[in-house]
Amino acid sequence: MGVPTVYITEANTPFLEEWDTTDPRCPTNTELQNLTGVSEFHLLELSADPDLQPILFRLFLSMYLVTVLGNLLILLAVSSDSHLHTPMYFFLSNLSLVDVCFSFSIVPKMIVDILTQSRAISYVGCLTQMSLFIIFACIDDFLLTVMAYDWFVAVCHPLHYPVIMSPHLCGFLVLQKGVLASVMYTVVVPMLNPFIYSLRNRDIKSALRRMHRRTV
Repeated sequence: MGVPTVYITEANTPFLEEWDTTDPRCPTNTELQNLTGVSEFHLLELSADPDLQPILFRLFLSMYLVTVLGNLLILLAVSSDSHLHTPMYFFLSNLSLVDVCFSFSIVPKMIVDILTQSRAISYVGCLTQMSLFIIFACIDDFLLTVMAYDWFVAVCHPLHYPVIMSPHLCGFLVLQKGVLASVMYTVVVPMLNPFIYSLRNRDIKSALRRMHRRTV
């Protein structure tokens, strides 16, 4: 006769958790009624000292406001002055927009957590935040690469610069930025899903090991 087992269904996941009844860690029937699924992460805090929390809040809030206002000022200046309608400032304005979005994907959550003393983030929230972080980081790197190429053409081929860096080419390069973001969202996010939702589950790991033993 095999060893009896107890299966526990977590509240927020469709997976089953297998327990050996001979294991002293196996919960009793009374404990089974009180089990709830874990559906969030708890983030590490910068400092556990409550006296530092107002200082950290003001520090990160001021840095975030300077980042947003500074980049929005660049966008306003470039769009309103016709003398700045050049490839260099065109890419710079796009970089400023991406930097605002990049900061918006991380910093507001941090500021709210410091203010409310909350350290929890849901799986969906964590996945969304990491996806936006990766997407905007890749776009930021791509724009910096394009700006480096723009500087290279301006320095090494100044006479041919207006021809090479034509409005059509600049528009095409910025369009590639959007394509890159779409590729990152459609490729990276599905790639992360198994690691976040499935491979962390004990039953999935056990099933994979049993499947491996059957095939060997």
